[in-house]
Amino acid sequence: MLAIALKISLALVILALLLNVYRLTVGPSLPDRLLALDTMYVNSIALIVMMGLWLNTKTYFESALLIAMLGFISTVAVCKYLLRGDIIE
Repeated sequence: MLAIALKISLALVILALLLNVYRLTVGPSLPDRLLALDTMYVNSIALIVMMGLWLNTKTYFESALLIAMLGFISTVAVCKYLLRGDIIE
């Protein structure tokens, strides 16, 4: 039962990533593209965690944590750049 749920979840997260890539390339404005990129981080974290569950290894969980930290820091940096024009002030 868990294997079937993981396969369905993986397919849906991959579909969500593809839709995010579409919004990232076609997005009407820069904030929309930034939101699509931030959502891609969250979806990639979910994909990596599900792969860790499927393969039963701990390495995937550590990489998901690293991607979460990098995603948060990069989102804050890009938002500060969009609002102020400078990241470090």
